[in-house]
Amino acid sequence: MKTSAAIVFISIVLIIYSTVNYYIFIRGYQSIPDGKAWSITYIGLFILLASSFIIGRFGMYFLPENIATIFIRVGSFWMAFMLYFFLLVVLIDLIRGIHQLTNFLPSFITLSMDKTKHVLFFISVISIGLLVLGGHINSLNPRIKNLNLTISKKVEGRSNLQIAMISDLHLGYVIDRKYLAKVIKKINELDPDLVLLAGDMLDEDIKPVLTHHMGREFQKLKAPLGTLAITGNHEYIGNADRSCQYLEECGIKLLRDSTLLIDNGFYIIGREDRDKKRYSGRDRKSIADLINHLDQSKPLIMLDHQPFELEEKAKAGIDLSLHGHTHHGQMWPINYITQAIFNLSWGYEKRGNSHFYVSSGVGGWGPRVRIGNRPEIVFLDLAFE
Repeated sequence: MKTSAAIVFISIVLIIYSTVNYYIFIRGYQSIPDGKAWSITYIGLFILLASSFIIGRFGMYFLPENIATIFIRVGSFWMAFMLYFFLLVVLIDLIRGIHQLTNFLPSFITLSMDKTKHVLFFISVISIGLLVLGGHINSLNPRIKNLNLTISKKVEGRSNLQIAMISDLHLGYVIDRKYLAKVIKKINELDPDLVLLAGDMLDEDIKPVLTHHMGREFQKLKAPLGTLAITGNHEYIGNADRSCQYLEECGIKLLRDSTLLIDNGFYIIGREDRDKKRYSGRDRKSIADLINHLDQSKPLIMLDHQPFELEEKAKAGIDLSLHGHTHHGQMWPINYITQAIFNLSWGYEKRGNSHFYVSSGVGGWGPRVRIGNRPEIVFLDLAFE
């Protein structure tokens, strides 16, 4: 991404972030109990929480890493609180506006409005705190998503293939080596033939991954046919070449607009991320360029981080296409946005003879919070006939 475009993008994000926080701050300040102690505590705590992520992201260049990490993690959690405080405040303001037009609220609420505001403030903080806590616990416990599919092609000497697939780990400041070890352990317990990593394994900054040697956990993966990976947009937001080099040092084979014939029986086709041109100025290969030279009597399994061009893949004869990227919104109600953007935001779909699966991801970006969906490890049992 060009420097000027990056500056514009960051400026827009900061303006939106600041505006939303100011709106929440003002409404919260109007609802706290009277008193100087309450005011000072509220103002100081709000400023600290709202600025933590920004302090952490810029502070990583001059603060000790452990201090920057604390700010980033606190700020990430605040993003979850910010989302639900914003939705709640909008709802309350909407109710107030309707009441001014219709006077529908009961008198015991309107006659003691100051008391009502104080009570509502504490109920809101406690309720959203419990919601975010539950979402955090949910984010720490990935489920196994089992999928049994049949591909109508024969593979000499093999009647089935078992694949473990994950996407969107976002290993870095927020998601650490301990969680990766937990994911690796679960994958190995599935005893897959092949492991596929569908992009965004690393977050945009590789520094904490290198510092804490997090990638060593990948070396513990056990799959007789190996572990293959593709790039995601977050590898490109950082340094895609360095990230890919590091993953290969950890025993993972990167497929970057390339194909691999396995056991002379089936192909794995790995696409570069769709955002490659935005960050590098270079186009990725088309689907046709990737598969035209292949023996299409053999199963074609494609990895493509972002779930676009599903119809093109079906027309090209891709038998199985695996994706991530969406996180299925990660936190409700953002899933409605991802459903509007993508034809398939999460789950399985079949088009003609082509199977598609979009994973909700095993990690997440920003807050370690998932509300409305689960992190997942996808276990595919493919039958060939």
